[in-house]
Amino acid sequence: MFKTLKNDIPASIVVFFVALPLCLGIALASGAPLFSGLIAGIIGGIVVGSLSGSKIGVSGPAAGLAAIVLAAIATLGSYQNFLLAVVLGGIIQLIFGFLRAGIIGYYFPSSVIKGMLTGIGIIIILKQIPHFFGYDADPEGDFAFIQIDGENTFSEIINSINYIKPGSALIGLVSLGILILWGNVLSKKGKFFQIVQGPLVAVVVGIIFYVLTQSHETLSIDSTHLVSVPVPDSVDSFLGQFSFPNFMEITNPEIWIVAFTIALVASLETLLCVEATDKLDPHKNVTPTNRELLAQGTGNIISGLIGGLPITQVIVRSSANIQSGGRSKMSAIIHGFFLLISVMLIPTLLNMIPLSVLAAVLLIVGYKLAKPSLFIKMYELGWKQFIPFTVTVLGIVFTDLLKGIGMGLAVGIVVILIKSYQNSHFLHIEDKSNGKHKIKMTFAEEVTFFNKGAILKELYSLPRDTYLELDVRNTTYLDNDIIEILDDFAVKAKERHIDIKIVSNRGIVENPESFVKFFKLKPKTT
Repeated sequence: MFKTLKNDIPASIVVFFVALPLCLGIALASGAPLFSGLIAGIIGGIVVGSLSGSKIGVSGPAAGLAAIVLAAIATLGSYQNFLLAVVLGGIIQLIFGFLRAGIIGYYFPSSVIKGMLTGIGIIIILKQIPHFFGYDADPEGDFAFIQIDGENTFSEIINSINYIKPGSALIGLVSLGILILWGNVLSKKGKFFQIVQGPLVAVVVGIIFYVLTQSHETLSIDSTHLVSVPVPDSVDSFLGQFSFPNFMEITNPEIWIVAFTIALVASLETLLCVEATDKLDPHKNVTPTNRELLAQGTGNIISGLIGGLPITQVIVRSSANIQSGGRSKMSAIIHGFFLLISVMLIPTLLNMIPLSVLAAVLLIVGYKLAKPSLFIKMYELGWKQFIPFTVTVLGIVFTDLLKGIGMGLAVGIVVILIKSYQNSHFLHIEDKSNGKHKIKMTFAEEVTFFNKGAILKELYSLPRDTYLELDVRNTTYLDNDIIEILDDFAVKAKERHIDIKIVSNRGIVENPESFVKFFKLKPKTT
């Protein structure tokens, strides 16, 4: 891990600046104390980062859980009761890990994962446009289409046009210019520009701008448009920001329902993110998914014990880490320490950072995830890839992450069924002489009940006086449903003068008395 510190430290700085507003914004969107988001970010970086097998994944509070957290706090009656659900959710995640449930992560189609990355990139861009222009009515981290402020993604953008803050918009544009210049030009000019990251320069410029324009009538930036980290005035007040779970409610069934919901959703989001980050990773590392569930479960237990929000691996921070050149888990761990040290020692300085500057950083992250060229590439791969990809993107933009993934996955399954229907067999007409149709039907390697419709259609469309050669030599699995179809068809075949010849590795048989017996399966019972 320490061999790549020259890559990981600069990357961790970028991840820190991406994570800071998201930790605070997700806490606000969740109806939880602001400090709870920072706790989750710190634990996600230091604890989960240390235990995880992912080299480039970054964990922290997740936007996808914000609505669940908001509802759960209201349902359970207090934040302390909710923290107990977080701890229990972490324990359930440990059980998932020990049961090796992480294998689920390998069953998401590539088109859906790419759609997820692109959809999140578009969401980041759309959600950051209002913040970029100084309209901060909706908190950072609210990634759902229907927002907690009553607006939706697009109405919020329209509203922001009427409330542009000149100071925020100006420093946002300057920051975006710095980031583009740094990434496309200066980073290629020398090691200094590779070590010192553009986002750090943009943040420093943003702080200087805020200080210099405080008394300016037009360009001054109000505190509501700055980062808002809780500022303790003593050690006791800092420690007072921590909350602890109410273990007296452990027998409350509602807490267990919330705990299982958190465990299930957090695990699913983590596995999706693991699959996505592994695809983004230029070094193509493969993350052990069961170990990731164990790491996430441990992180959630600790986060819940000290007042933090639920944790998952998150794609926004992970992609920022990859884009900034992170090479090992040290970048995630160091970003966690940056969060911890900054909220303890320099919260006042952090509160001078304009949100529009951080919005500029996130706009770059979003663009790199949703480049237009990716849509062209997916289109060129054909409709079987493009349709699930597009549905996933649209689903994420117009609903939320999990619903969008579910929609894309459902379409992906339909595509598989269609292709399975089409590819169950091959027909070849060999001869039509002597009044007898000779047709060869070759079964695919695996023929399941998904293929029933296609095979039934072909069999019952055979003309009278047909000689059917059924080749199953390459078939390694033939579902009992298909064998029963053949057995039933044999009755009709005799009536229509259709002779059936089976060519298999067991031998060649014409008009077998029973297909079930031929394939050595028990006859069906009625």
